[in-house]
Amino acid sequence: MENQYVPPKIWTHDAESGGKWASVNRPVSGATHEKELPVGKHDLQLYSMGTPNGQKVTIMLEELLALGKDAEYDAHMINIGDGDQFSSGFVDINPNSKIPAFVDRSVSETEMVFESASILLYLAEKFDTLLPKAGSKRTQVFNWLFWLHGSAPYLGGGFGHFYAYAPEKFEYAINRFTMETKRQLDVLDKQLAKNEFIAGDEYSITDIATWPWYGNLVLGNQYEAKDFLQVDDYTHVQRWAKAILARPAVQRGRIVNRTWGEAWEQLENRHSATDIDKVLALKPE
Repeated sequence: MENQYVPPKIWTHDAESGGKWASVNRPVSGATHEKELPVGKHDLQLYSMGTPNGQKVTIMLEELLALGKDAEYDAHMINIGDGDQFSSGFVDINPNSKIPAFVDRSVSETEMVFESASILLYLAEKFDTLLPKAGSKRTQVFNWLFWLHGSAPYLGGGFGHFYAYAPEKFEYAINRFTMETKRQLDVLDKQLAKNEFIAGDEYSITDIATWPWYGNLVLGNQYEAKDFLQVDDYTHVQRWAKAILARPAVQRGRIVNRTWGEAWEQLENRHSATDIDKVLALKPE
């Protein structure tokens, strides 16, 4: 193989070789600038962006509202391309500088929650819904929720990065992560062949966590890789993905903190239900 990379004795950071997201990746943590985060009128404050990880939480909050829960929230855009996640205000909530970050001011001591799975679990337990209380059903939700959080980095940081975002196309890397992505889709397809939802017969936080990654992928909304991955072969994942998308709360949550796509898919900041209503009304009949 020609032009093989030979690692130096000591690695040094070369931001110029990092591709599309080079500006947001660095080998150290912490704030780069002082800036307070905005605070809205509701007890629940979300600081996020409408990536798959961000969609998990906005879909969850919209599902809670659809169930009649007192879960009104403000969702503030954190533009990761501009480095908003490195502000002092954001780092105070999440030292890891990754979206989403969440604040609950309804409790006696304000709670700050980060990592999307942690936020989903926090909300499910706070509002006593979308998570079985005990027994095997609860265990299955945890099994598949943690499966998702162990698997999605191979899809996003692995396949998505090398297939869609890397400055050069590397056959080995694309082949490696394509194989793993298709293996994961096969795992999901076999599970959904036996169950209506991922963890069994009940819709749960596992479906909410998984759909933004794998649902968007098989519906052709992620990485423009529908044909490359032959996603139509995963018929049970397709059935599930379409059923989840048909849920009104999913249609609402998926557009929050989003500034790309069609006009009816973009809502930079959300402070009330009418904010979403106005954007969705732009969708052609």
